[in-house]
Amino acid sequence: MKSNSFCVLLLLSFTVLFSQAKVENKTAAIERIVNRIQLPVIPAYAVKVTDFGAKGDSVTNCKPAFDKAMKACAKKNGGTIVVPKGLYTINGPIHFVSNVKLHLEDGAKIRFGSNPKDYPLVLTSWEGTMLYNYSPLIYGNNVQNVAITGNGIIDGEGHNGWVKWKPLEEKDKLLSREMNHNNVPLQDRIFGKGHYLRPQLIQFLNSTAILIEDVKIEDSPFWCVHLLKSKSITLSGLKYDAQNYNNDGIDPEYSSDILIENIQFNNGDDNVAIKAGRDDEGRGNAASPSENIVVRNCNFKGLHAVVIGSEMSAGVRNVYVDNCKASGYLKRVIYIKTNSDRGGYVRDLSFSNIALGKVEDCIYMTANYHGEGSGKFPSKISDISISNISCESASNAAIIIEGFPEKKVENIVLDNITVKSAKNGMSLTHTQNVSVNEIVIGEKGGVPSSVK
Repeated sequence: MKSNSFCVLLLLSFTVLFSQAKVENKTAAIERIVNRIQLPVIPAYAVKVTDFGAKGDSVTNCKPAFDKAMKACAKKNGGTIVVPKGLYTINGPIHFVSNVKLHLEDGAKIRFGSNPKDYPLVLTSWEGTMLYNYSPLIYGNNVQNVAITGNGIIDGEGHNGWVKWKPLEEKDKLLSREMNHNNVPLQDRIFGKGHYLRPQLIQFLNSTAILIEDVKIEDSPFWCVHLLKSKSITLSGLKYDAQNYNNDGIDPEYSSDILIENIQFNNGDDNVAIKAGRDDEGRGNAASPSENIVVRNCNFKGLHAVVIGSEMSAGVRNVYVDNCKASGYLKRVIYIKTNSDRGGYVRDLSFSNIALGKVEDCIYMTANYHGEGSGKFPSKISDISISNISCESASNAAIIIEGFPEKKVENIVLDNITVKSAKNGMSLTHTQNVSVNEIVIGEKGGVPSSVK
């Protein structure tokens, strides 16, 4: 009897130690990523846009003044552009140079015009395909040490013109994907006049040491913050009220070493959508996965909370989501989506300590997104830990995981997940090595009733 007790005690001790080791490994991994991220270093030089003729009267076109302020900073090898209290209309994009901070003081709001003629063509990406399109409203290509800060508001005015392009975009969307699949040279992927692909609100491409902090983001024409082929990025304290079509909050694509923290999301689409290129082009960039991304202490509100895909052909790995909560109704919370045209992989993800209210689906991983795909390039989903999740109710399903018959979803840990009510409980198809512990869906079982 003593021997058996000793074995049980030893097993319990091993389990506790193993659990502690997993927590320590996650904590250490997060700290390594965060400590590696470089904040921008901005020179002390500062100018006010009002010094160059900008007027916060909502009427004056302040585009020339913002351009002059940016040039003044460039001549000094960087500095801060201060936007005082007021409503500034800007008919055209703000193009960053290196070593510059755009600071919006309390009560400052910049509002962009919606005439496409004011936005030149630049290198960008649209739903996972590189091409030339209308400039994002705030844009930086190959810049370092840049920041957008302050308690002001950035308004994309997406409802005032750009929104009309949504029902017109399908032809151009399909054209961009055809160019992707046929490896059309990048210089021949020209959109713009006569085409209807809406621009992003904020995009940094091929850039490093980026900080976006505290500002409020409203009404983007398309995605709100798009981080493309960039590295060493901090997004902190942002506030969203972006309800337009496809108003994703934050979209890292081919990007790494990213901290997303203390964000108040309120978006008409995904809150965080991690991407890594589409199909042929994405698989050709397999050396540039989206990786080393930390999402913590955020409040989710919108369509979906954290999404991986569906454009993820270069791979997504080393993502940590911790200590977040949701307010309002969410369609899906943890949503991993790909199809058999994507290829690539999603692996080494950790989701922990997330408190939810009402959702449609709590956890949804699918390799069969929209039933699309030729079957030639199935994606691999593996090595994902989901722990300490609480949810009030799921109008559809608590947990859905589906892989391919020939490439199963594997090495999944589901630990301490409570969904108080759900229409459907848990569905696992084409999976292997799924570890389940402390899962309660619906009312928790108690002492069995006696025979009557």
